[in-house]
Amino acid sequence: MKKILALIFLISSFAQAQYTVNGTMSPTIDTDWVILYKIEGATQKFIQNTKIKIDSVAIQGKKQAIGSFSFTLPENTKVGSYRITYRLENAGFLDFVFNKEDVNFGFHPEYANQTVTYTTSKENMLYKDYVDTISTAQATLDSIQVAVLQNQGLNLKNEYKEALKKVNNIQKGYLEASNGMYVQPFIKASKRNNLPEIIETPENYMSNMIDSFFDPIDFNNKTLVNSAFITDKITDYVFYINYSPDPATQQKLYKQSVDKVFSKIGNISYKKEIIEFLINQFESDMNLELIDYLFDNYYYKLPTNLQDKEFKEGKEALFAAEFGRIAPDFTWKEDGKQLTLSKLNDAENYLLIFWSTTCSHCLTEIPQVHTFLTENDQVKVIAYSLESDSYGWNSFKKTLPNWHHVLGLNKWENKTARTYNIVSTPSYFILDTNKKIIAKPEHFKDVKLFFNKK
Repeated sequence: MKKILALIFLISSFAQAQYTVNGTMSPTIDTDWVILYKIEGATQKFIQNTKIKIDSVAIQGKKQAIGSFSFTLPENTKVGSYRITYRLENAGFLDFVFNKEDVNFGFHPEYANQTVTYTTSKENMLYKDYVDTISTAQATLDSIQVAVLQNQGLNLKNEYKEALKKVNNIQKGYLEASNGMYVQPFIKASKRNNLPEIIETPENYMSNMIDSFFDPIDFNNKTLVNSAFITDKITDYVFYINYSPDPATQQKLYKQSVDKVFSKIGNISYKKEIIEFLINQFESDMNLELIDYLFDNYYYKLPTNLQDKEFKEGKEALFAAEFGRIAPDFTWKEDGKQLTLSKLNDAENYLLIFWSTTCSHCLTEIPQVHTFLTENDQVKVIAYSLESDSYGWNSFKKTLPNWHHVLGLNKWENKTARTYNIVSTPSYFILDTNKKIIAKPEHFKDVKLFFNKK
């Protein structure tokens, strides 16, 4: 009997030691999976995945499909910020806090973080209530400030002070309510630096926002570091607040904002993660100037043991043949001589074409390129043919006189083709006299358009 009671107690204790994360999305989505991650620094660590269960409910007399899912977490699950991802495209994710309590929530999958409602979890319920309440009060304060910036003749000083008092009282109240809770650092770090008096000019308003943006954020706080909070703030600061319509000015602002970010980060490992995060962000716009800036001024200055060789080599290879780069060099034999791309000096511009005799589109288009450029002595063509053998190439190249012809064996595995990230033929690169890539035309018509404009 004692053994049975002990077993029952053990099973009961085990059951109570587990936690659940339950979610409901309405309406449901096409995918049937949800992934749970733990956020650590600027990266995500996979925890587990589960499937979405589809049910039908009546809403205002109409049937609607809703999706639900559940995760079971063991007793030793780490406290921290977590993320569920339910769609790879269009940012299908929702962040929440886990602090040794069950978490239940419902949300609209198109607007997850805005619509989420928690039915259990004191931490998440308090923080969501804070975000909604402070956002509404801050929006009222901002509307008064903006009204004065748009019409400096308005006298809204009293309205501003009343709205500011409300914001400050809300902030103070939630800080007190969150004493001892995991979410308190988020509440502290969310405080806006609202000046005691209304600001009269747009210049002073933006100056105050930029100068004080990171003031409430403790970049050494592990709770903040191991969440999306700081990376979201960095994204806002670098890509949205520091803005100019002038491209050259914008590049300067990017560099200044990046410098400001890294002046705040002391932890070297976290700095590495943020550098990589920003490089990936600038990659989406192919902003090579800022990518180079981040590598030269920050990544390469990290301790050698922290630098990720695979990350560096991957990015260097990815951008090696992009617009604005000096074209990666290569050599070939032509009429018994060894030639090198970087040492060519027989034209004002060069058209580098990666093509193949096994590409039917190339066999039609390449002769058209030859005819088009026959009378243009300011342009020299380097025809780099990707082949499995030299048989067809030896014959076909004779129909394209006065070009530089290069045989690239191993076809798609050819080293030079891989350096130039060639995935289809023909692929065009226009180079200046210094072999800098000045254009990457998509089609032959784009090649014609480029040279007809010159």
